[in-house]
Amino acid sequence: MEILLRKHTVLLSSAFANMLAGSLCLAPPGWRSTQSIPRDGVCGGDEGAGAASWPWRTPREEAVGGPRSCRKMMCLPASPPALRTCLRLGLLVLLCLGIGQGLEKKVVKSKAGEKASLPCCHEIPSSESLHKYRVYWQKNVTDVVLAYSEGKVISQHERYQNRTEMDPWNLTLWISPLEILDNGSYQCVVQRNSVLVCSESVILSVTADFSKPNITAEVSADSCELTEMVITCSSHGGFPKARLSGALNNVSMEWNASWVSESSFSPYNVTGKRVLNVTKDVTITCSVEYGGFATSTSLLLKKTNNCVVPPAPPPYNVITASIIIVITFILAITLAARYLPRHVCSRCCKHQDSVEEGVKEHTKAPMISKVTAETSSV
Repeated sequence: MEILLRKHTVLLSSAFANMLAGSLCLAPPGWRSTQSIPRDGVCGGDEGAGAASWPWRTPREEAVGGPRSCRKMMCLPASPPALRTCLRLGLLVLLCLGIGQGLEKKVVKSKAGEKASLPCCHEIPSSESLHKYRVYWQKNVTDVVLAYSEGKVISQHERYQNRTEMDPWNLTLWISPLEILDNGSYQCVVQRNSVLVCSESVILSVTADFSKPNITAEVSADSCELTEMVITCSSHGGFPKARLSGALNNVSMEWNASWVSESSFSPYNVTGKRVLNVTKDVTITCSVEYGGFATSTSLLLKKTNNCVVPPAPPPYNVITASIIIVITFILAITLAARYLPRHVCSRCCKHQDSVEEGVKEHTKAPMISKVTAETSSV
């Protein structure tokens, strides 16, 4: 099918190239020219522009080998060089698109454990039956998955036993339950009476879901300013190889990721690590992306140590001034304690002496009177 498509594409491009290279001459319907049309862009003949006489034969004349008839045909003038260039570029684009669509393979996507249907290139008419056909479903061209002949199964791969069946009319191949090893290119080949009817390939892409990511945080260092944490994100059991991404408070971040798998067609385990210095509570997100699917989870990281940070020391000038004030205050108190008690004591002593003298004089007067009285009585 692909070879026929390329052949028709080449023929079509050649025909358009010839048309664009010179003039286009229109022959009568059902007539065939016996002489090549000139490629110089000028129509021949002597009957004026736009008309030419060329030797033509009718289909009957061609069959019996009769003489050529000079017939008129209309000729269109040659295209300008610029127009021809544009038309050629447009033709090239159309041909590339046609070839790409013709060669593009169908892709069927499904998940492990589910049921997949692979379409074939032919549908048996209702007037016929599968008994007139041979149908081969094969993988990677070499392994026969399932083969039918005269309406019966003639071959089946052991790995697909009890997992495959084929629709008897549109020849669709059903595979259930799917396995990761079922990934690959499949080909449907249809024959009728030993003649190839069609052959078409389809790609089966099987994915397996990863587990929901698990995030853990381990404190490696702690202080009043920050908390250093080792963050680990892990997910397992998925296919194909996943991409690990993350976000910190909705700001994108990267993981140091590593993958483990037994083989290229075995489930993957993925682990990502990151060291963070947490100065406040933040939310971290871990996402696992694989085969057009994704799963994610989030975790709130809290700063563990909320100790009070000591205030910053005052400037040097303030310290110096404070020391001077304190020293001055201490000196003032010392001087006051040394000189103030003496002054108060001297004043107190003088007042006490005067009081004692008054008391002595007052006591002495009655005693004199008493002595005088006693003398008088004697």
